[in-house]
Formats: sequence, structure tokens, C-alpha cells
Amino acid sequence: MDISRLEKLLEFIKNEPDDPFLKYALATEYLRLNQPEKALEYYENLVNKHPDYTGTYYHLGKLYESLDRKQDAINTYETGMKKTREQRDNHAFSELQAVYRLASGEDEDDY
Repeated sequence: MDISRLEKLLEFIKNEPDDPFLKYALATEYLRLNQPEKALEYYENLVNKHPDYTGTYYHLGKLYESLDRKQDAINTYETGMKKTREQRDNHAFSELQAVYRLASGEDEDDY
């Protein structure tokens, strides 16, 4: 019997319910399966319970944009830029800054 990726991830998270990587993987898998509401649940859990898991901010912001929640996306990008700056993750910061500028219409470098 072939067990789906989603089923495997759900089994793993039962054993490690606070693992941020598993939450991120589940959110990504739900997006792949075109279940944005479930993806949103996991991404929002990550930013609330694991705010230093910075990979989340870009994907959560993009999901908010796809759901026509532009201000939520902008706020998410702003928070992600602060977190990545604190962690000195220049690559992630620049990616977030680029999508933030597009979402907000900002042209100036305020950060």
C-alpha cells in the first residue's frame, strides 16, 4: 500500500506536534493539494508559535495575497523582514523586501 506524503506527514506530527519543520511541510503539502485553508492554519500556527522560523513569512504572505488579504500579506512581510534582519539572514530579508515592495507599492528603501 502506497502511503501518501500527506498521510506520512500527519503521522509524523502526531509524534512531534511542535516540530516547526513538520508544520511547514504540512502547510506546503496542503497548498500543493489545493487546500489553502489548511495551509493557512499551519502557516499561522508557525508565525504564532515559532516566530523565528523565518521561511514561513514569505509563503504565508503569498498565501494571504492569493486570498485577497493584501494588508495581512503586507503585515506578514514586515514582520518577516524584522525577524530576518534580527537573524542577519540577508537573503531571506531581500526576498521579503521585494515582495513587500510589490504588495505595498513602495519604491523607497526604508529598511
